[in-house]
Amino acid sequence: MKRAFIIGIAGGTGSGKTTLADNIVQHFGENITLLCHDDYYKAHDDLPYSEREKLNYDHPDAFDSELLISHLEALRRGESIECPIYDYTIHNRSDRTKTIRPTPVILLEGILIFDAPELRSLFDMKIFVDTDADVRILRRIVRDVRHRERTLESVISQYLTTVKPMHEAFVEPSKKYADIIVPEGGDNPVAYGMIIGQIEKILEERAQR
Repeated sequence: MKRAFIIGIAGGTGSGKTTLADNIVQHFGENITLLCHDDYYKAHDDLPYSEREKLNYDHPDAFDSELLISHLEALRRGESIECPIYDYTIHNRSDRTKTIRPTPVILLEGILIFDAPELRSLFDMKIFVDTDADVRILRRIVRDVRHRERTLESVISQYLTTVKPMHEAFVEPSKKYADIIVPEGGDNPVAYGMIIGQIEKILEERAQR
């Protein structure tokens, strides 16, 4: 198998990066594999739930970057991996994994994937989704209350104490490393079409080699 082409999609919480990533995967089907940075949160089996929910999940140190880098390198070599699965309802990794098989294009999405130089260097294309902060917090509230069993008060508290300051300290500065900046994420059909066209070109070139 030829060396995989690795694409990173970064952006703040609620920016639309997951929607963009899902749309790309839906378009290309079995030719592309999606990994989520959130699945690589460090495991904290040593801590009770009351302590886990107090951790700062928006700091680069919250992620198991060593494992993620090793998995991306393995996929690039054409090897399958066992990806961890994170459970937001318990603030910890679950005891399950999912088998990820190599494909011509590997897509990784997450808020902090451009922060660490070792991880950033693995991307062949870097996309940053840039969305207004008011829109992002509203989307996060809806997502966390509806799908992650969080209370409105806890979501707002987490946003003000960790999400917003960490975005300003780490996420926003990482935008300078992007090859492509997409305003409004999945709601930008022009940028989406351009990205789809670029990936199609990459797949065609690999098919001809």
